[in-house]
Amino acid sequence: MSFLHSFKGELSGEAATGEEMSAAMYVLSALGGYVLSSALLFRCPGLLHKKQKQSFRSRHISHRGGAGENLENTMAAFRHAVQLGTEMLELDCHITKDGQVVVSHDDNLKRTTGVDVDIADLTFAVTPPPYHCRLHVSFKKDSFCVGGEERKIPLLRDVFEAFPKIPINIDIKVNNDALIEKVSDLVKEFNRQDITVWGNTSNNIVKKCYKVNPNIPILFSLQRVLLLLGLFYTGLLPFFPIREQFLEIPMPSIMLKLKDSKKISRIYRFMIWLADTLLMRKSLFEHLKARGIQIYIWVLNDEEDFKRAFELGVTGVMTDYPTQLKKFLEHYPCRDQ
Repeated sequence: MSFLHSFKGELSGEAATGEEMSAAMYVLSALGGYVLSSALLFRCPGLLHKKQKQSFRSRHISHRGGAGENLENTMAAFRHAVQLGTEMLELDCHITKDGQVVVSHDDNLKRTTGVDVDIADLTFAVTPPPYHCRLHVSFKKDSFCVGGEERKIPLLRDVFEAFPKIPINIDIKVNNDALIEKVSDLVKEFNRQDITVWGNTSNNIVKKCYKVNPNIPILFSLQRVLLLLGLFYTGLLPFFPIREQFLEIPMPSIMLKLKDSKKISRIYRFMIWLADTLLMRKSLFEHLKARGIQIYIWVLNDEEDFKRAFELGVTGVMTDYPTQLKKFLEHYPCRDQ
């Protein structure tokens, strides 16, 4: 009897082992199929996704119009950058109390004009305070820009009227429905829907922009950038639809250049290294470009960083020094991107 029980136990154990092996083979087959299909679609995304239409390509982008060569977000800066041949102007927008869309990075004018007033409380009918003659360049250590006589805060309308055919990248600085509506109205009035890009790091703002006018290309918000990285590192990105047309991200390594090296802690260096390693991925950029998405890196202000960005395969670089970037591009080979 004990022999029969033992024999039955062995048969039962073998059956269980067989079922476990079958389940393991099924899991391995499914995993292998997923890996292979993910790799194929990552290299050939056109098999699953229609390539997004591109109305323009921009390699040379002037940050705030070129804040290192002219006072930021002024008509003088925009005019100078366009004369140099910049392919896109980047600027920031707020809305005044009387509903005017003004071009300004800060919501408060203390830093740029010396007057402690919020733009939201400003009536544009009363002439706003002019910019300081000298402003710090945010993305260049210990650097300042000295401006001339043209220090007026412009309206977005002024920029659209002056540069009707130049692509413009608009950072919607505050979550304000009236601001988003007004910018959309201006874009439509000047027939710029194909040559305007808008958005913000805030996902709520980008969602509102898309809802108000889905015909204006949008930027990835911070939340969507993090999602993008998660999908990329898990292999799910090739299966995921993307509605954004522009990935605009910083090069984390530049942050080390903005601080005194003696005051940078090991933890801070590690965090910058990690962010840079995760974000600056040529394979990711190549996949996105194959899906019709342009990649802009900000804000780069020296030749070393220009070179690294383009070697990574980005489509455009945003700079405070448009003259310097122009000289670099004149000698850097123009590759089909």
